[in-house]
Amino acid sequence: MEPESRTPNPQSRVVHVVAGVIRDARGRILLARRTEGRDLAGLWEFPGGKCEPGETPQAALSRELHEELGIEAEVGAQIICVPQAYPDKRLILDVREIRAWRGSARGLEGQALAWVPPHKLASYAMPPADRPVVAALGQPEHYLVTPEPGDNDDAWLAALSCSLAAGVRRVQLRAPGLAEERWQRLAAAAVKRCRAAKAEVLINGDQALAQQLGVGLHLRAAQLRGLRERPVAAELPLAASCHDAYELRAAQQLGCDFVVVGSIKPTPSHPSVLGIGWEAFAALRESVSLPIYAIGGLEPGDLDEARRHGAQGIAAIRSLWAAA
Repeated sequence: MEPESRTPNPQSRVVHVVAGVIRDARGRILLARRTEGRDLAGLWEFPGGKCEPGETPQAALSRELHEELGIEAEVGAQIICVPQAYPDKRLILDVREIRAWRGSARGLEGQALAWVPPHKLASYAMPPADRPVVAALGQPEHYLVTPEPGDNDDAWLAALSCSLAAGVRRVQLRAPGLAEERWQRLAAAAVKRCRAAKAEVLINGDQALAQQLGVGLHLRAAQLRGLRERPVAAELPLAASCHDAYELRAAQQLGCDFVVVGSIKPTPSHPSVLGIGWEAFAALRESVSLPIYAIGGLEPGDLDEARRHGAQGIAAIRSLWAAA
């Protein structure tokens, strides 16, 4: 089945919407249900509304939360800004942390409200632009892609352990140049270390090895075209590398849990190859609702820039690989 086409129309009107992540004393997050007569009625979303001309996002969100919920909110830092294409418009969903709030939240416009534990947010049906927000709140912001092991497996495993100790919680095991038997042995040892650190782990490209080790699978872009159904069990993570809107839609249709897009900047291995840049990344972001990691010449310090363009976070080899 061909992925559904939904190329953003550059002539569509752009609507800037601000939304807030509001937490109660128990750590639950507030969702509001879209009322009948509105686009996407019945779906749940993070409360907020349109930013009027001349309004700052902070002022707009404070106003909207007062009008919709009857609360006085102290607006904090941006969590993520998601560009999303709809049939009649191009939405920019600017999501902010609510540092503090006063009052009793009520649906003043007739909307139902729900206080949801963070781990249950993904079970609520949401508009496409809100889904990456859920991922940004609960999934790792860094995705480590392992480098070639060289001649010393013990040193490579020690460096992996250092990366895990530094906080990496999502890992793609990748070593395309290694002999099969050696790689199977090394991957099994790496999986054991990742599990001990409670890090999610995926194998690059090798479905049989992923099944053998009981871990997730990261598909190469070329593999997407040959698949018609999800190649791993639903409880295991599935990801893919993508380079254009067609591959992104194919990954979403296949049921990938997240994807990687790039290269954003030139990399040490390909210094003469220009990256696509952040604007092109954001344009690709518009076409799907999947969490997307940006890759290519990026470091942890690029996280805020990545989030401003709708990324889940950054994927990297060199900058996330700790020295043993």
